[in-house]
Amino acid sequence: MNIISQIIIVIVALLHLYFLWLEMFVWTTKAYKVFRNFPKDLFEKTKTMAANQGLYNGFLAAGLIWSLFITDVVWSNNIALFFLTCVSIAAIFGAYSISKKVFYVQGIPAILGILSLIFLK
Repeated sequence: MNIISQIIIVIVALLHLYFLWLEMFVWTTKAYKVFRNFPKDLFEKTKTMAANQGLYNGFLAAGLIWSLFITDVVWSNNIALFFLTCVSIAAIFGAYSISKKVFYVQGIPAILGILSLIFLK
């Protein structure tokens, strides 16, 4: 895997670890500063749901990080492509269902990672 792809994968993984932290650990104390369009009175009511979303973000980050430690280049690229595609699909759905900002924050980096894996061999 090339260094540019690795850097992008680390960035995407760190973003998803940040989302995990926000959604699982500080949903009712700090997340309202990030999710400003979400009504403040719903943070406590949706704490469990947000924690579940955070867990999924953690799985995405774990898969991306795992791809960096696989020594077989073909497998490493395939695993990275799978998880980056998952992130991209989630970002497209988020743009459709929540806000276009979701696509810019999550989708663009993931798509750049996919493109770097495909074209920068």
